[in-house]
Parts: sequence; structure tokens; C-alpha cells
Amino acid sequence: MKIMSNEQLVVSYRDALKSEKDKDWAKILKDEIQRRGLRPFKNR
Repeated sequence: MKIMSNEQLVVSYRDALKSEKDKDWAKILKDEIQRRGLRPFKNR
């Protein structure tokens, strides 16, 4: 995985969730988001 800023990481995760094909990529991104302590959605 290439190095991403926090904002790029969250945007990539949201895009991967919208795409049905990118479930594995979404899981990898989610793991990285959790490791960084980010919240990908405002309502959580």
C-alpha cells in the first residue's frame, strides 16, 4: 500500500465501501484507519 495522508485514507475507504468489488481493499484500509485512530464517518 502506498503512503497516504489521513484524508486520502478516509476518502479511499469510503470509495471502496461504495464499490462492491473492493471489499478486500476496504478491509485493509479499515485496519489502517483503526490503527491510526481515525473516524471515517462523522456520525460515529
